[in-house]
Amino acid sequence: MSRITDLQKNLFGGSTSNARQFGMISTLVAIVLLFQIWTDGLTLTSGNLIAVVSQYSYILILAIGMLMVIVAGHIDLSVGSVAAFTGIVVAKAMQEYDLPWPLGIVLGLLVGAAIGAWQGFWVAYIGVPAFIVTLAGMLLFRGGNQYIGNADTVPVPEGFREIGAGFLPEVGPDTGYNNLTLLLGVAACAGVVWREWRARQTRREMGADTAPLWVAGIRLAVMIGVIVFATLRFAGGRVGTSLPISGIILIVLVLAYSFYTRNTVGGRHIYAVGGNARAAELSGVKLKRVNFLVMMNMSVLAALAGMIFVARSSASGPQDGLSWELDAIAAVFIGGAAVSGGLGTVSGSIVGGLVMALLNNGLQLEGVGSDMVQIIKGLVLLLAVAFDVYNKSQGRFSIIGTLTRPFRRDDPGAPAAPAAPASDPDADKAKVAG
Repeated sequence: MSRITDLQKNLFGGSTSNARQFGMISTLVAIVLLFQIWTDGLTLTSGNLIAVVSQYSYILILAIGMLMVIVAGHIDLSVGSVAAFTGIVVAKAMQEYDLPWPLGIVLGLLVGAAIGAWQGFWVAYIGVPAFIVTLAGMLLFRGGNQYIGNADTVPVPEGFREIGAGFLPEVGPDTGYNNLTLLLGVAACAGVVWREWRARQTRREMGADTAPLWVAGIRLAVMIGVIVFATLRFAGGRVGTSLPISGIILIVLVLAYSFYTRNTVGGRHIYAVGGNARAAELSGVKLKRVNFLVMMNMSVLAALAGMIFVARSSASGPQDGLSWELDAIAAVFIGGAAVSGGLGTVSGSIVGGLVMALLNNGLQLEGVGSDMVQIIKGLVLLLAVAFDVYNKSQGRFSIIGTLTRPFRRDDPGAPAAPAAPASDPDADKAKVAG
């Protein structure tokens, strides 16, 4: 066991961040290979990979926001209804009032922010549990969607459709691939190399041990190999297709929210609140503001996801957003978030979302009926979490624990929740009052 641990430390460079990144790539590769064999090679075709990103990017966007809500110790059941409500409002505004589509996107984000502020107010400042507030919101905004749209579909203009159904354009010489997608792949490879180099430099400056160069080379080779393979698949689709615009939006959000949760005070406050709300408040964290902002952020991302879906469908309809909240919540929990809050990562939630997406896609490629797909997804969610919880209780290897290790409160590299002061009731009251 100790030899395996030493090998893992060397391979991961002694960094939990690198370990998580490598573990996630390995997990995704294993899942993809499973369905690649089962579907006789259809899973890894360019057309199928492009379709997966295009069809499920909005669920992954929801998972990012849902992660922050769950980490803070809440749940949001309204995201599907908020997405549907925003979609019909934007579609109606562009159809009936000739609102230019760029302004339509701005309007949608503002609608999401207003809904989030409404729900965040009840949760943070009135103290109504988020489960109840968002359950009410699910009913309220689903009814609003049907009332405004009169249970009809409302088409959206061509320009607006690009955010959901568009691809990176063809530019430059004819290479047989989409050149912009190739450039993104090159940039991603350069970013991985730069991050590895910076990590080694930082460890040297701190006097910490660094992994041997050959180990770093293996790690980089694996990650770059995956990036190159994915780049060629997305760039080599049929003419007119490439990496979807919705995929670009998702990548930007993943990078931004990963940086925010790992490297900013605001991100650490969310984990502190989820880990121990009372201790966080006594340590100076503005509890109400954190709760307000995570609920507001969730609704903004739900609005964005709703607009992407409407753009891909070319119209807004009364059935938009049904059960989206369940897929987003499942993605977050499969990705390693704790039910009690304070634990989870953006990258883990994306892995969970991709597991659900690939599961859907693979079963559909095999012609499995929608009823069985739902049954299998439910069993996978239950068994995956139950198996991981059992392993953790037995002190064994935990897949989810590995994915979320950097944010465990007992991990030295984690954003630690503030420690509670001595249990003196009078002193506690005085600190809260101050």
